[in-house]
Amino acid sequence: MQPNFCIRPAVPSDIPVLRALIEASVRQLQADDYTSSQRESALATVFGVDTQLVADGTYLVVEYCLAESPASPIVVACGGWSKRKTLYGADQWTDRHDDVLDPQRDAAKIRAFFIHPDWARRGIGTLLLQACEDGAKSAGFSRFEMGATLTGAKLFRTRGYVPVGNLEVPLRNGESLPIIQMEKVT
Repeated sequence: MQPNFCIRPAVPSDIPVLRALIEASVRQLQADDYTSSQRESALATVFGVDTQLVADGTYLVVEYCLAESPASPIVVACGGWSKRKTLYGADQWTDRHDDVLDPQRDAAKIRAFFIHPDWARRGIGTLLLQACEDGAKSAGFSRFEMGATLTGAKLFRTRGYVPVGNLEVPLRNGESLPIIQMEKVT
């Protein structure tokens, strides 16, 4: 049986499921790129759900559905794009900039991509990224940028994003989380 992946905007009732998915993704999929201490502190400091993206309708979930049971989809991934200045960070991130961007001048922000570990490496990240880029293009953006984790940067490079700088995100425990600022022009 061929699985079906459906993408839809996240809604507030998804938030508990998304939090659990994000924690599983960070703890397992980022283990080769970050220490346990970095991952746990990042979950408390920067990684998580950004409810502004949910409110804006630009945070998406990918659901897995079987044809014989369409009423019980499983959320397998989440990620979004933003028309706001904040490059990365969830609700608890203190360096937020919610000013609205100008699509003629600014790049849309690709944000907060997390794949459940049980569903990794099945093309879901690529599917989600395409949906985000399409949404941002529909809003008038022709450029995209992100603060990619070392784990996510591997996918984004294959999809045409180029590194433009290295950033060190300060964490509550005194460590930092290296990420890569990346851009793409369509």
